[in-house]
Amino acid sequence: MAKYNTLLYYCYSTIADAEQYATDHLKFCKNLGLTGRIIVAEEGLNGTVSGTAESCKTYMDTLHADPRFAGIDFKIDEVDEPSFIKMHVRYKSEIVHSGLRDPNIINPQLQTGKHLDPKDFLAMKDDEDVVILDVRSNYEHNLGRFKNAITLDIDNFRDFPEKINELAQYKDKKILTYCTGGIKCEKASALLLHEGFKDVYQLHGGIIKYGKEAGGEDFEGKCYVFDNRLSVDVNHVNPVVISTCFNCGKTTHKMINCANPECNEHFTQCDECGDKMEGCCSAACKAHPRKREYDGTGYYVKVPQPVNTTKKINRHEFHE
Repeated sequence: MAKYNTLLYYCYSTIADAEQYATDHLKFCKNLGLTGRIIVAEEGLNGTVSGTAESCKTYMDTLHADPRFAGIDFKIDEVDEPSFIKMHVRYKSEIVHSGLRDPNIINPQLQTGKHLDPKDFLAMKDDEDVVILDVRSNYEHNLGRFKNAITLDIDNFRDFPEKINELAQYKDKKILTYCTGGIKCEKASALLLHEGFKDVYQLHGGIIKYGKEAGGEDFEGKCYVFDNRLSVDVNHVNPVVISTCFNCGKTTHKMINCANPECNEHFTQCDECGDKMEGCCSAACKAHPRKREYDGTGYYVKVPQPVNTTKKINRHEFHE
């Protein structure tokens, strides 16, 4: 029996004292022995925390007792070991970086797409007048996505607003948005409505809840998660692997971070290439003097580093 839980959650709810709340919340989490990452902003909370089942229950009960967070829908995974090494609680301007910071224009507390429970999403997703829209980043939907979903070429959710015009052809369709846990859809669906899309929905609880309550049917591949697991299984009905090794092109579901901390690119890599490239995405990263030791997992404790956003790597190239 698993000894630990990992909780994924978010809540759009005004926190007037957000910066102080972040400081106090970090102490609270550490006192419970939790590990994880939580973002606190004036607009709410966004977190993934891990710890013993008892500590996680205390955490959930405490948040639910606060009127601001009474409606939080926690997604609970049983895990064999904590999904993080440290506990971080950070105050930021948004709980998911979108650039949509004006609450007079986009405010998930006032308007979003219609929430669909997983079973309703399953029943509706194949209708002729429906378009399924993935609002996640490239590395996420390359690892796994719904069958026939529309994906966008974005490296970060903050790029989503720039892609709205590419969706204009679907304005007369029902738009079903989805993401990992639901948080990105709150702002994505609100923006679609703001831009004139009339019939917008979102998968309540995201891919994770869909896997638990609808068996994950027709979600192809794995779901990227933001902890040391890096990816989780979703589909228990008709699973397939759709991702390929960044270096050799062989089918693989293994997602890692590049061992070069100044790159830290998210990519899929088979075990054979992982051993050969020492967990790096390119020969240049493999030769980097600050390369981290690769232990086969491709997960590293985050240390802030400048990321080389101009680097472009061609698939199948080792440059050796």
